[in-house]
Amino acid sequence: MSEESSVQEQFSIEVVYGTPTRQEIISCTVEPNTTIEQAILASGIIDEFPEIDLTVNNVGIWNRVAKLTDLIKDLDRIEVYRPLLADPKEVRKRRAEKAKEEGRADKVTGGRVDPRRSKANEA
Repeated sequence: MSEESSVQEQFSIEVVYGTPTRQEIISCTVEPNTTIEQAILASGIIDEFPEIDLTVNNVGIWNRVAKLTDLIKDLDRIEVYRPLLADPKEVRKRRAEKAKEEGRADKVTGGRVDPRRSKANEA
């Protein structure tokens, strides 16, 4: 009976990570009171993806950012996030500037060019 109770005390979790070319979902069981960091290390995903650096990569549980010191619950899905390659605000700013230069955006407001406005100016 002690074997059955010890099996029930284990938490089933998934640890996931992906690159543009490869995704991995590793299912494993861990003890209660296990931190996210301990679960990631126990899963062996770092052996599969040596580029994972827990001091750099953010982690989350079910698409919500979490800390490495947070405790996991049964059936949690731990996600290791890749760092952003570009700042989304900067990318949008460059895209808007390019649209202004190409005439696809109003140079004053930055919004779409109103075709009625340009026809009114010509007349």
